[in-house]
Amino acid sequence: MELFYLIQLDNGNRYLAAGSDELSLRCNDWCVVRKDFYHDYGQVIRIRNSYDGDLKALPRIIRKATVHDKGVANENIMRGKSALRTAEKSVERLNIPMNLLNAHYSYDGKLVLIQFTAEERVDFRELVKELAQILNTRIELRQIGVRDETALCGGLGICGQELCCRRFLTEFASINVRMAKEQDLSLTPATISGACGRLKCCLKFEHDGYLEFEKGMPRRGELCECAEGRGRVIDRNLLTQKVTLQLESGKNVVFNRDEIKCKGSRQRDRSDNATTEIDTAELKKFED
Repeated sequence: MELFYLIQLDNGNRYLAAGSDELSLRCNDWCVVRKDFYHDYGQVIRIRNSYDGDLKALPRIIRKATVHDKGVANENIMRGKSALRTAEKSVERLNIPMNLLNAHYSYDGKLVLIQFTAEERVDFRELVKELAQILNTRIELRQIGVRDETALCGGLGICGQELCCRRFLTEFASINVRMAKEQDLSLTPATISGACGRLKCCLKFEHDGYLEFEKGMPRRGELCECAEGRGRVIDRNLLTQKVTLQLESGKNVVFNRDEIKCKGSRQRDRSDNATTEIDTAELKKFED
């Protein structure tokens, strides 16, 4: 039976590989993978029974790692650190505005992958030529964004758990400020931005759930009737389905959604709208 394994390399990169169940691989096992023109060495971090894409395009696991394979991998890690120091010297000499993150040697040494960040696109052709001559192997330089960099470094979110990008996300979806507004979140950078300085990934994969919770809920400023009279919505909690009304008497009361009846008249505050427009424009820079 064919299984599909999520493989993680020593530089933090992840990709899906196919392999037979006869390999008896489990999570945290190490293996040797055939990928393109070279062999790689990585750790199994997740196992799947199905895959909807093109099977021929997937890397293939050759074998479970042996003691010899682990020894070769350890040597490659040391070679990668040495290659990174060499690359840093070349970058400094060529005066290229880039920040090198890591260097990864493939298992068979046919490829050295160097990841870096830069504020803009950079021309690194001369650097590739120079490193290919020094290291005597094929060089691949890959520019990654701040979200990818954070996924490589890891960390803890404000929820107290390991960052989602490090723990289980394999690709990054587009996220915008509108998602935060539809989830009734405070539009402040500290609230909706993550460790990478961009909008939190959880805004995306929780968005559909919040849209479902929002159905039938009154909006702020909407006129509603309750057991104690009429009032306008001044706050709401989509998760608990509770609404805070300010009655005509000035008293604030909290009701469940099914305890109030909406009248449809909504009061808008121009100053609040202006502030929201300013905040939204300011937060656009946190989008991808």
